[in-house]
Parts: sequence; structure tokens; C-alpha cells
Amino acid sequence: MDELEIDAVAEVELDDPVLVEGLPGVGHVGSLAAEHLLEELEGESTLVRRIYSHEFPPKVSIEDGVADLTCAEIHAVSVPDGRDLLVLTGDHQAQTNDGHYVLASAFLDVAEEFGASELYALGGVPTGELIDEYAVVGAVSDESLVETLEDAGVEFREDEPAGGIVGVSGLLLGLGERRGFEAACLMGETSGYLVDPKSARAVLEVLEELLGFELDYESLDERADEMEDVIGKIQEMEQQQQQQQMDVPTDDDLRYIG
Repeated sequence: MDELEIDAVAEVELDDPVLVEGLPGVGHVGSLAAEHLLEELEGESTLVRRIYSHEFPPKVSIEDGVADLTCAEIHAVSVPDGRDLLVLTGDHQAQTNDGHYVLASAFLDVAEEFGASELYALGGVPTGELIDEYAVVGAVSDESLVETLEDAGVEFREDEPAGGIVGVSGLLLGLGERRGFEAACLMGETSGYLVDPKSARAVLEVLEELLGFELDYESLDERADEMEDVIGKIQEMEQQQQQQQMDVPTDDDLRYIG
């Protein structure tokens, strides 16, 4: 196999499609969002490209005993009453700096092939603590895009995310801008500790507003409830540990006057 191979699985006609990237990252926010999008629009989607690369981890996935080499996939989605989509999914990002550039360029090549000139990278921005209200933070390739995203509820914060955007989402903005794409990154706030379906929903609700489609969130909400149970158990364990630390006698407690 060559270092990079793009398999043409199917050919479809799309009307001014938008590339939506959802590879794994902080809180798996982007990948959860992309997977839910495809799940809800399954009847309208077609797998069109598989991208293989030496930059992915050296492994295969196994389903019912059958092996599949690690790859990224792009699905074409014809959205009723909305913008057509190219949805990028996969289980891994590149393992090296060079690999991120190679794969991001390949994803943009496919997007251009199908006539896309606009893209949204989906991901998470870590807060470092558990949260109840999920804001969506934005970054764009050009200042002219800010107002439209703000109208859809996206927040733009000075110097956030701290350290910039690493990986495919950041490169799609940077390389996309150089190739004439209107590019934005939608980042749902997340603790960064666990898979975060609530943050994924917050990002998708913004995307709904921007691109004019509607989704059902029942299955995503069920996953969120499962994670709430996990979080509750973690918080209970933390409280128990804190209580145990408080119950440990100090030197003053052990001091005896007689």
C-alpha cells in the first residue's frame, strides 16, 4: 500500500456541499456529533471515499471476526430542505506532525472534488471541570464569518482555546483558508475527562441553525444519561475520599496533656 490511498467507493452529485469533520478529540465531541449526524440521516447518506494512510495507527478493527484496516471515511449526505454535506468520520487522527498535514490536505482534496468550498470542523474545548451549561466556542478562517456564527449562538473568546487548535481541526482551518475555503471550528465546552454527548448535542444544535437541517436527539440523550450515571459515581467516590482525608487524625488531635 502507498503511504496515502483514497478509494473511490461511490460517485454522487451534490449541490454546493459543506464538509463537516468529526474525528476523535477532546471529549470525543466531534466524533460523537458526526456519528449522530450520520445515524439520523442514514437514509440520505452514501459512503463515497475511504482514506488509508501510513499515518494512522498500525491496527485493524474487528467486527464479527472480520478485519478492516484503519481508515477515515467520507459520507455524502443529501439533506432534505438543507445544505448537502460531506461528513468526515474515523476512529483515529494522524500520529505525526507531518501526517496531520498530509491527511488534512487529502480531506480538502476530496472536498474540492465534490465541489465544496465551505467547512466546519467539530470538536471540544476542555474546561478542566465538570459543567452543567454547554457553550460552543468558535474559531474561523476569516473575520467576516464571525457575525453569522454569533447569531447562531457561537461564542468568540480572546485567546481561547489556549494554545490554539491542534490536529486536523486546526489544520482544516489553516490549510482551508489558503485554498479558498470558508472554514470554521465549532468547539463544545467539555470537562475533557469523559466522552461527552451533551457537548456533542450543543455543537450539533449550532450546526442545525447554520445549515438548515433538523435532528432527533433521543439516542444521544440516552448516552448522555449513561454518562451522567458515571459522573455521579465519580463524584460520590471523590466525596468519600475527601471525607476519609478529613477523618484522618492530625498531630494536634493526637497530642495529649496529662
